[in-house]
Amino acid sequence: MSSPINPSIFLRQAEEQRELERKLTWEGSFAEYLNLLTQRPQVADLAHARLYDMIVAAGVEDRGDDQPKKYQFFSNEIFGLDRTLQQLVEEYFSPAARRLDIRKRILMLVGPVGGGKSTIVTLLKKGLERYTRTDSGGVYAIKGCPMHEEPLHLIPDDLRPEFKKQFGIHIEGDLCPVCRYHLRNPDEGKIDDVRVVRVLFSEKQRVGIGTFKPSDPKSQDVAELTGSVNIQALTEFGLESDPRAYNFDGELNIANRGLMEFIEMLKAEKRFLYELNTVAGEQTIKASRFALIYADVVVVAHTNEYEYNSYFSNKENEAMIDRIFVVKVPYNLQVSQEMKIYEKLIAQSEVRDEAVDLTQMHIAPNTLRVASIFAVLSRLKPSKKSGLNLMTKLKLYDGEKQVGDWDQKHVRELRDEYMDEGMTGVSPRFIINRLSAALVRGEKNCVGPIDVLRSLRDGITEYTSSEEERKRLLGFIDEARKEFDEAAKKEVQRAFVYSYEESAKTLLDNYLDNVDAFCNHTKIKDPITDEEMEPDERLMRSIEEQIGVSENAKREFREGVMRSVASLARRGLKFDISSDERLKEAIEKKLFSDLKDVVKITTSTKTPDENQLKRINEVVDRLITEQGYCAVCANELLRYVGSLLNR
Repeated sequence: MSSPINPSIFLRQAEEQRELERKLTWEGSFAEYLNLLTQRPQVADLAHARLYDMIVAAGVEDRGDDQPKKYQFFSNEIFGLDRTLQQLVEEYFSPAARRLDIRKRILMLVGPVGGGKSTIVTLLKKGLERYTRTDSGGVYAIKGCPMHEEPLHLIPDDLRPEFKKQFGIHIEGDLCPVCRYHLRNPDEGKIDDVRVVRVLFSEKQRVGIGTFKPSDPKSQDVAELTGSVNIQALTEFGLESDPRAYNFDGELNIANRGLMEFIEMLKAEKRFLYELNTVAGEQTIKASRFALIYADVVVVAHTNEYEYNSYFSNKENEAMIDRIFVVKVPYNLQVSQEMKIYEKLIAQSEVRDEAVDLTQMHIAPNTLRVASIFAVLSRLKPSKKSGLNLMTKLKLYDGEKQVGDWDQKHVRELRDEYMDEGMTGVSPRFIINRLSAALVRGEKNCVGPIDVLRSLRDGITEYTSSEEERKRLLGFIDEARKEFDEAAKKEVQRAFVYSYEESAKTLLDNYLDNVDAFCNHTKIKDPITDEEMEPDERLMRSIEEQIGVSENAKREFREGVMRSVASLARRGLKFDISSDERLKEAIEKKLFSDLKDVVKITTSTKTPDENQLKRINEVVDRLITEQGYCAVCANELLRYVGSLLNR
């Protein structure tokens, strides 16, 4: 039961939040700012360095073994794109933070719709808002400057080498026209009297974060990027070149020292892109009637692959292309990570249906998995390697150590076959739409894998008009269903095994005893009669055949198992069911095959007797308590598996 609503508690929390904001307020003289720099020189960092420090400060996990680093900054929102994010950080932000020439490039994220481009940019913008509210991410600016000017720009060029010697800080850039005007005015005082304030980046308040989106070219003005003349002030001051008569409020102006997002950049007219030429190449903005204005801004653009290919294939765009750093953002290709995407989207959903409260809906185990399998299959490209199908590739990408004759050693080769894998296929948006349709369909409060597969099948006609593509996607639905069929049988059969873990352990110990005797050419003792016997070849083969170990390969397999046992023993560890994935699979399949007839009879009986009913209820209870099913989907699963076993 939720806690009773208490408005006073909420109002107190809101006041505490405002108090925190007030504590972040700082104002002082330029001299006091210099003193602050001696304690925290990072506050004078340029925009790229600030973003890089922000990302790294959240934590970096180096997983080794040819695995990409995991940047915790993105981990709760972006799934399955670790390689892309590593490229983004290590090949763009890291060298840019070191003032290398790459910082004079527009960062462009290119990928299919719904692939996460906008989410990455949103995370960077929201992250900057939070980071500038921390001690290490504090930003200080000349008070009253519309471009949040770095106070160090007050120092004349001639004194900057000496300043670097003393403070160890390189000063880059010049004052904006407004600050330059005030500094020239003798009434304004000396530079050490200039007031400096702490600024908190905010997209809503247009401080340090800007966003530009192309719209109707006839009505959209370049002034949205670079600012415009203030007509009212112009009548007062007389000259358009007077900075007091100009609004420095374009997206590039207000994003100075922070980040500007350029949505669908390549759809914009050339006159807007020309404005970015100087921003990217010389880090300056050209405003009418003014000299070039220095801008310390990270421009992040994003576009789809069609627009990208069209623009980059046109030789007329070479000048702009040379100023763009491209990061491809493909769809995720890991089933386990795709499931996290849907879990996140469903958790964020507040949609209510008049007949169904979606917040109370139960999603059966394997439901999101079958949807994810279908989605990932649609994005994979057939391997050039003989005998490796898409499902095997999918499982290897998802981290399975061994799939048939293929293992993780082959994954790098598979990735290298296609540089554009994941740039096409079904988007998460389509899947979440079909999940939503399945959630609100019918009168039950539970949705299962078959419901979702049916919803996906219904949606394919709307998704594509191509008969060839429709057949391809229907084939992937069939593949996803086959995977679910195997998983469903395994879950039900496992639930039928009384004390499954104990049964598996007993069978494993028996197998290991016999394999040990086989490899060492010894005999084993009968546990009842103490009689010495030859190793039970029939038992060993009944297990090994479950995973396709041939008669010729049995010795090599058994010796490999014993090496693993010895290796663990040397380290003081015990070999168990999880120590060898292939042997674990073989043990499970052996147990399940022995129980198949029992499961088949019990689940398919329309009028079960008392013992069968008791067994069914025990299985349902086990599915609910151990596997995450509810009473509705547990019973549906039993009926479904019964029909599978009776085919």
